[in-house]
Amino acid sequence: MKKITVSILTVALLLINPVNLKAENTSPTIENSAESTTLLNRLDEINVMDKSELKFSEKRALRKEVKSIEKQLRSGGGVYISVGAIIIILLLLIILL
Repeated sequence: MKKITVSILTVALLLINPVNLKAENTSPTIENSAESTTLLNRLDEINVMDKSELKFSEKRALRKEVKSIEKQLRSGGGVYISVGAIIIILLLLIILL
């Protein structure tokens, strides 16, 4: 009876929360590291600039550029697992151990 309940619960969780996995190749490549060093150099250039003599629109453009560079540097691959998948993994570990 217990096995039937656990299996029905597992199937229900699989149907409600499908597993969302996103795995990308995150090994560093020459292009990737060269691009990141270029972006970091640009950030350093912006930080060193004397911004007191710039117009408001130029400052805004620099802020947008800094935000986009930081977003590009932060973006990376990863593995995303839904809550249902984590629950199923925990249940399997409990059952098997």
